[in-house]
Amino acid sequence: MAKIAEVMIPEGSRYQLLLSCPSGLSLSQVSVDFSNSHDRIQHPDHDLEDSIAQAWEQRTQRNSSLFNGQKFRFGSLCIDGDAGTNEVPHVFLRLGLTDYRTFVGTNLSSQWEKFLVASQDDSVRCRHTSSPLGNAAVIETSDHKIIVLRRSDNVGEFPGHYVFPGGHPEPMSVGIDSHQLEKDGEVLNEKVTQEMFDSITREVVEETGIPASSLSPPLFIGISQRELNVRPAMFFFIKCSRHSDDIQRLYSSAEDGFESTQLHTVSLEELKTMTSRMPGCHHGGFALYELMLQRLKSTPLTST
Repeated sequence: MAKIAEVMIPEGSRYQLLLSCPSGLSLSQVSVDFSNSHDRIQHPDHDLEDSIAQAWEQRTQRNSSLFNGQKFRFGSLCIDGDAGTNEVPHVFLRLGLTDYRTFVGTNLSSQWEKFLVASQDDSVRCRHTSSPLGNAAVIETSDHKIIVLRRSDNVGEFPGHYVFPGGHPEPMSVGIDSHQLEKDGEVLNEKVTQEMFDSITREVVEETGIPASSLSPPLFIGISQRELNVRPAMFFFIKCSRHSDDIQRLYSSAEDGFESTQLHTVSLEELKTMTSRMPGCHHGGFALYELMLQRLKSTPLTST
């Protein structure tokens, strides 16, 4: 696990890098093991477990539009090969199933730290949290600007903060609403792996209005975890064939434009000044992008 970010960074912007793939990995270099063995384990404190339902009830009373959708839970990962050698690395993601209700009651709870276990192993440390796996993309335009969104004041997490476009891979997109389908494990794992990549393109199109035909196949560059609430997210790098001048026009008709109030296309130096106003997982996404740029100076990105 990477070193925790600088102490001077605001609490909500601190992060850990759970995985860095600076050379960028294509779909063929990532595999998913989807299994109930990677699901959340209930906490032995019954009162703490009961607080999950209480937190959800309080949240839905404030916002009746909340929906308890299924999400993929990040369990752990392993790497076959080393990005620092000539061997092409392969990443295996171990994913379970969770839901938004449990996320609200564990990771987003005011008592979230009580759900953690004292361990250097992140999979053990977070065994009692929902930990849904988010995703986001660092998108570079044809004139080398980076796309950043400013979140709406109405969203549940970090309203008004800067983020990279993204969301979540969706179990329902591959027909999963429970673990009952695991009898076709190998086929299902392939579908879930595909969803990891398909979902980020889908999220970018929905949040920015950029057509998929203008986006390169995504390259997986790592996983960042927000220190606050131990929130994990996959990060990808995507090239956009459009000039930054075109992006604002496209954004005006974005399907999910209501989730943000502004779209910015910024230089690398401008982006650096915005990171302290990013949630930690996205600040970590910027760190992954910087590691990718450093690698690019000596080695080109993986072919797709």
